[in-house]
Amino acid sequence: MTEDKLTLEELYNQSIKIIREGEIIKGRIVTIKPKDVLVDVGFKSEGIISRAEFNEPDLEVGKEFDFLVESIEDDAGMMVLSRQKAMRMQGWDKVVKNAQEGDLVEGKITKKVKGGFLVDVMGIEGFLPASLSAFKGMAEKDIIYKVFKFKIIKMNTLRRSLIVSRREAIQKEREEAKDKIWQELKTGEIYSGTVKAITDFGAFVDLGGVDGLLHITDMSWSKISHPSEVVALGNKIEVVVLNMDREAGQVSLGLKQRFPDPWQNIETKYSVDSKVKGKVVNILPYGIFVELEKGIEGLIHVSEISWTKRINNPSEMFAIGDIIETQILNIDKESRRISLSLKQLEQNPWLEAQDKYPAGSKVSGKVRGFTDYGAFVELDSSLEGMIHISDMSWTKRIAHPQDILKKGQKVEVAVLSVDAQNRRISLGLKQLQDNPWPQIAEKYPLETVLEAEVTSVTEFGVFVKIEPDLEGLVFSGEIDKEKAAQLKAGDKVQVKVIKVDAEQGKIGLSAKL
Repeated sequence: MTEDKLTLEELYNQSIKIIREGEIIKGRIVTIKPKDVLVDVGFKSEGIISRAEFNEPDLEVGKEFDFLVESIEDDAGMMVLSRQKAMRMQGWDKVVKNAQEGDLVEGKITKKVKGGFLVDVMGIEGFLPASLSAFKGMAEKDIIYKVFKFKIIKMNTLRRSLIVSRREAIQKEREEAKDKIWQELKTGEIYSGTVKAITDFGAFVDLGGVDGLLHITDMSWSKISHPSEVVALGNKIEVVVLNMDREAGQVSLGLKQRFPDPWQNIETKYSVDSKVKGKVVNILPYGIFVELEKGIEGLIHVSEISWTKRINNPSEMFAIGDIIETQILNIDKESRRISLSLKQLEQNPWLEAQDKYPAGSKVSGKVRGFTDYGAFVELDSSLEGMIHISDMSWTKRIAHPQDILKKGQKVEVAVLSVDAQNRRISLGLKQLQDNPWPQIAEKYPLETVLEAEVTSVTEFGVFVKIEPDLEGLVFSGEIDKEKAAQLKAGDKVQVKVIKVDAEQGKIGLSAKL
């Protein structure tokens, strides 16, 4: 019997697990009380654990969990267990096994505390200092119980505690994303990006961690004056990588390269001398730009607008958006330029100008404008001629053409010459009258002494009025300097005729009698 009894005791002892304090064991719920839960862990006595350590949905007889043995036997002879400490210990082992300082981990914000937040990382409670949270400006409802990525700043093995940083996690995520993007980027490939900044010279596009520059010249095959005509902040766009320099951190992007170059087959679309219609897209002092199609523009130089009119300001004749018909003069594919003309659509009136306005003929016209040296007159055929200031009067000294003519005035003039090649017509007013200088030469022979009225005093002499429309010059060497300095307009002075140049229309005088 004794032998049998010992054998039974041995068998019983062998059936009982060897359990030590501080280790984690498995247990099955056998009894649920108002405050405590009894757990069978295969030991001679059941374990006891506070009901508060369970989530109510988990409380079910027969369910198994891991527990930490806090005490083999308390005063009541029960084994004291802890589920939460077991979970924390297992979580810590998991953290240590799978992460180290500097790594990124996922965690859930569980509570806001003084100085920061508590974070659940793999079952371990970590601390997130407010200064490292990157939650500034965020509402608490958008933070608590939300999962974020954090960087492990410090691991304390003795306390089984973590200090984490959301701010540094964001930075590390960006760096990792940037490295990934750099590895994926390939020249010539198309990528999606977001416009994050616009300048006068282009736009910066975020490719998901790497910024690229979309230069204004690579935005459109058409000419644009500012990047905002094509893109806007926040736009999602597809761009082509044109060039990369990882060492310098630079990426060049293109938008227009996603579409065919309209200049590629320009010679099959347009030909010299052909007529084309287009839209005025830009007006400059030297000409107007006409869009023939998207990406193809031609220039009508001011000299190609009219055969007859002088164009000083094209904006007086055209407006942005005007649809006009033009003729192609030249196509330069290499320079991407097309020269256009409006006047070539009309007959050149200069071809008949010489026959229509023979030298010596009299014609009528309207004064269109002035320069310092003459006046422009529009003839009846819209051709324009010029009256030089020297051809306005035989005898009168003219300082400004406006002293003789007014804008819009109708005048009769004589045609002096026609240069069709250079498109010039010389006109004269004085030629409508006989040249009076032969009679003037007879009337005022040399050595004639007369009294004249001072009209102006200059460095090279004194001008005097001999008759209402006839002036002479007292040369500076022919008058005493002190006397000349005292003279003023309206003064009378005795002079002598010393030179009469009928061809040049000048009378030379002397005050030295």
